[in-house]
Amino acid sequence: MAISTSPYIDSGDSLHAKVLNLIERLPNDQYAKWIERSLSTIVRLAGKEVDRLDWKILSASLQDMERAFQIFYPYRHVRKVTVFGSARVSEDSPEYKTAVEFARYVTREGFMVMTGGGGGIMQAGNEGAGADCSFGLNIYLPFEQGANPYITDDSKLIEFKYFFTRKLFFLRESDAVALFPGGFGTQDEAFECITLSQTGRFGPVPVILIDPPGGDYWQDWNAFVNKQLVRRGLVSPADTSIYTITDNLDVACEAIKNFYKVYHSSRYVEDKFVIRLKCELSDEAVEQLNENFGDILVKGKIEKSAALPKETGDETLDLPRLVLYFNQRDLGRLYQLIATINQLGATSLISCHPEQK
Repeated sequence: MAISTSPYIDSGDSLHAKVLNLIERLPNDQYAKWIERSLSTIVRLAGKEVDRLDWKILSASLQDMERAFQIFYPYRHVRKVTVFGSARVSEDSPEYKTAVEFARYVTREGFMVMTGGGGGIMQAGNEGAGADCSFGLNIYLPFEQGANPYITDDSKLIEFKYFFTRKLFFLRESDAVALFPGGFGTQDEAFECITLSQTGRFGPVPVILIDPPGGDYWQDWNAFVNKQLVRRGLVSPADTSIYTITDNLDVACEAIKNFYKVYHSSRYVEDKFVIRLKCELSDEAVEQLNENFGDILVKGKIEKSAALPKETGDETLDLPRLVLYFNQRDLGRLYQLIATINQLGATSLISCHPEQK
C-alpha cells in the first residue's frame, strides 16, 4: 500500500520509517490516512517534553476507546437510547418503576438501551431492557459499588477508566436520550446534552425528559429555563424544541420513534448540510419547507439530492437527501425542520423501522 510522506512527522526522524513500515504491514488500507495520522501524533508527542503521567493518560484513554469500539461494533446498525437519572432512587419509587417500563417499551420497538451500569435509574434501565438489549458504560471508582445485577458479567458491560472517554461513547452511540429525575449529575447530563445539541456538537437526536405520572420535576426545571434563560434572551425560544417533557410513556416513546420516521441521519459535506431520508419528499413538500425555514439558510434553497460525490462508499448511499446551506446557529429551528420533514413524508412510507440505522 502506497503511503505518502506525512506532514505530521519530521522526515529525518528514525521512527518515521518504522511507522510507515508498520502501516505497510496492516491488512486493511481503507483507513490508512487516519491510521497514519494517529500514529504520527504519537510520534510527535514522543519528541516533545511529555512526562510519564501524560503517557499514562494517553495509553489508558486509547485502551478505553479500543474496548468500547470493539463492543459496540456488532451493534452499529441498531439505534440505542441512553437512560440517565438518579443512582439513589429505590426500586419501589415511581421514578424507578417508570424507567423500567420505559426501557421495556423502547426495546419492544427494537431499540437497545444504554445506562451508566450502576444503581437507581441505571439499574431500572437495564432491568427493563433485559440483558440482550442492554449496555452498561460503567466507570471504575474504587470507593463505589460495582455494576448493577442486570448487567454484571454481561459482555456489553464496559468498564471505563476516565469519565471523558465514557461520556464520549454515551454521545457517540446515542440515537436518543431519556432523562429521569436526578441530582447534580443528572442536571449536568441534561444541560450538556442540550448544550451540545444547541451548538451542533451532538445529534440531532431526540432528548426526552420523563417524569413518573403526575410528577413535576422536569416541569419545574422547564419553568426555570423559560423564566431565567428564554425570557432574558440568554437562549432562543426555539431551543426548547430540542427537548420534550412528558409524564406519559406513550408520548415519550412516540417522540423517539417519530424522530426517525422519515429522517434517517445527517452530516456536513464541506459547507452543505445533508439530511438523509427514508423516503423522498414531494416537490410540494420541499417548497413548503423552503417557505417555513428559509430563515435558517445562509444562501440558496433546500433542495432534493442524491448522494453527493464525497459520500461515495457511505452505507446510506441509496437514501434520498435534502441539501441546504444551514447557518449552523439555529439548532432549535433545525429540530423543528426535522419534525416537519417527518410529518410531510410520513404518508409516503410503506413500512417503518426507526430502530435501524
